[in-house]
Amino acid sequence: MVRVSRKVGDKRLLALIGRYLRAGVMVDTELQPSTEGTMQGGPLSPLLANILLDDLDKELESRGHRFVRYADDFLVFTKTREAARRVYVSIARYLTRKLKLVVNGQKSRVCSTNGVEFLGFVFHGYRGQFRVARKNLDKFQARVRELTRRTRGVSFAQRCADLRRYFQGWVGYFRLVPIKSFFGELDKWVRRRIRMCFWVNWKTGRTRAANLMKLGVAEHEAFTHGMSSKGPWVLSSSQAVHQALSTALLEEWGLPSLLGIWKKLTAKNRTA
Repeated sequence: MVRVSRKVGDKRLLALIGRYLRAGVMVDTELQPSTEGTMQGGPLSPLLANILLDDLDKELESRGHRFVRYADDFLVFTKTREAARRVYVSIARYLTRKLKLVVNGQKSRVCSTNGVEFLGFVFHGYRGQFRVARKNLDKFQARVRELTRRTRGVSFAQRCADLRRYFQGWVGYFRLVPIKSFFGELDKWVRRRIRMCFWVNWKTGRTRAANLMKLGVAEHEAFTHGMSSKGPWVLSSSQAVHQALSTALLEEWGLPSLLGIWKKLTAKNRTA
C-alpha cells in the first residue's frame, strides 16, 4: 500500500484497495482472514503485482540484465550458467529482503532457454521458436471434453456455440504460434471427438447403421460398422463415420474451426 500511495493520492481509493486486500478468502464454506498477499486470480492482483514489482524492474535495469516480466512471472537472461546462478541468488535475496516477498522454490530455477515455459508457451532452440506448452494443450482437450460430454443435456447447436466462444478466446491468446498445421491438427482432434460423441449418442448397433445410411453410407458398410464391437474412439476415425460426418457437414451444422479463427485473427494483424 505504501507503493500504491506513491502514485495514488485519493484516500477513498486507497481505503477501498486496503479493504479488498483484507477482505478474507473463502476456503470451502469457511471465511479465513487474509493477512498478506492478494487473492489468487483476483482481478486486481496483476495490477498490484506490477506496482510492487516495478522496483524489481528498475533494479534489473540498473544492473544491465535482460529480462521479461508479466505480473509476478518473469525470466532473467544471462550468457552463461554460472552467471545465471549468481543472478538467481542475488535476485532472490533482493525479493526476500528488500521487497519482503516469498520466492517459490518449486517454480524458480536456473535453466537453458531451450525448453523453458513462459505464460503458456514453450520455447525451443535459441532463435525464439515457440509452441503451446503441453499442459495448456492438456487443459484445452479437457475443456473440449467437458463442453461436449453427453451428460451435459444440451443440443448440438448449443455445444457448438460454447465451443466457438472457447475457441475464440483460446486461439486469440495463442495466435502468436506461427504454425498453420498446429491448429489444423487440433481441428482434426476436435472433429474426431465430435464424431465419437455422435456415435455414442446413437447407442445401439441398428440405430448407428440406420443413421450412417441416412448420411450416405452404403448399407453393407453401415451395418458392418454399426454392429462392430470396436470402441467409439476407434470407430470415430473409420472411413464410414468420416464419410457420414464429413468435415464440411460438421461445419455446416455449426462446428467452429480453430484454423479458421486463427486465419482471421492473423489476417487482421497483418492488415492492422
